[in-house]
Amino acid sequence: MEFIADFHIHSKYSRATSRDMDIAHISQWAQSKGITLMGTGDFTHHLWLQELKGNLEDLGNGLFKHNDIYFMLTAEVSSIYSKKGKTYRIHNLITSPSFKSVEKINEALGRRGNLSSDGRPILGVDAQELAHIVFDIDENCMVIPGHIWTPWFSLFGSMSGFDRIEDCFEKETTKIFALETGLSSDPAMNWRLSALDRYTLISNSDSHSPAKIGREANVFDCELNYKEIREVLKTKDKKKFLYTVEFFPEEGKYHFDGHRLCAVRLSPQETKKHAGKCPQCGKSVTVGVMNRVEQLADRPEGFKPENGIPYKNLIPLDEIIAEARGVKKGSLAVGKEYESAIAQFGTEFEILLKRSTQELAKHLSPKLVEGISRVRAGKVSIKAGFDGEYGIVSLFGNEEEKKDNQQLSLF
Repeated sequence: MEFIADFHIHSKYSRATSRDMDIAHISQWAQSKGITLMGTGDFTHHLWLQELKGNLEDLGNGLFKHNDIYFMLTAEVSSIYSKKGKTYRIHNLITSPSFKSVEKINEALGRRGNLSSDGRPILGVDAQELAHIVFDIDENCMVIPGHIWTPWFSLFGSMSGFDRIEDCFEKETTKIFALETGLSSDPAMNWRLSALDRYTLISNSDSHSPAKIGREANVFDCELNYKEIREVLKTKDKKKFLYTVEFFPEEGKYHFDGHRLCAVRLSPQETKKHAGKCPQCGKSVTVGVMNRVEQLADRPEGFKPENGIPYKNLIPLDEIIAEARGVKKGSLAVGKEYESAIAQFGTEFEILLKRSTQELAKHLSPKLVEGISRVRAGKVSIKAGFDGEYGIVSLFGNEEEKKDNQQLSLF
């Protein structure tokens, strides 16, 4: 069966996360979005684990269920450690097919740090050691490097990462078969590195609030069980892994370089021109994802490998409504129109991905339909995100704004 999955979220026990990130609200929003399978997030936290056990039905196939939403047991671990004289900060997503394995993982990791301090624990555990611990407990678990290009906390991060996967995971590298691209990169950017060809690229929301669930996601056509999904990811099966749903990467918080305190946004070329320094204050800029990809790429822009999983760039429906109305997306008017649209068509992804413009026009405002059409066609202008600031999307800007911003195309 065809379904949409979002594996990476956080619970209410993680820092800077909404109190509504509980099973009831996650399930409710997943239904509104049109997501069938959610990651639980944060299984390393004892209070969240207790809630998971109390609210999820074990289906006996590695997945769990609450109401009509399926769940996979997942967690993210932040590893901060020194190696060969350099400090690394790496985030890894862990999946497990059972509470039994989760309990063993928590017991092992609990001996190495305080798991109760946060839903995403910070441990002084080498990424290679973390993978060894997990796979030694259950070889059916998955370890997936998270948002691999984010500057401060990722595998390839410009501020604290590696240049090669093998240098990070060493002997465990062969057991790693999937990578999370993150909001500030899309598959096309990752395809420029031939070293990544063997890996399956996945996309997740990394959501800290219910409304942001599914802003990135994965579309499968396979059986809804853990073993099958793991095998699809391991073999990079294009018949069963149909495509990923992506942010326009320019909208991500770290796409371009820059210095937030000075409101300075720089392209990789501009950063080079300024020798990596902020032209306002002279401090070093935060080197973003686009620049880092350029540093490591061995292929030209636009290259597509034969085994690459397709993708579609989208903008969340509430953002499109806000653009169409000319108001902030958190406004009451946006919320009401969003709820009305979902009532008419069932789910957000039904609106964004499946219904024709003719069908949408029967129930939605003409400007909203026009906005959805522009997103589908890639007619989007974005001032790229930088140094922790999200990019600024414009669907209905004037011609001068469109000249100032980069034009994007939909793959």
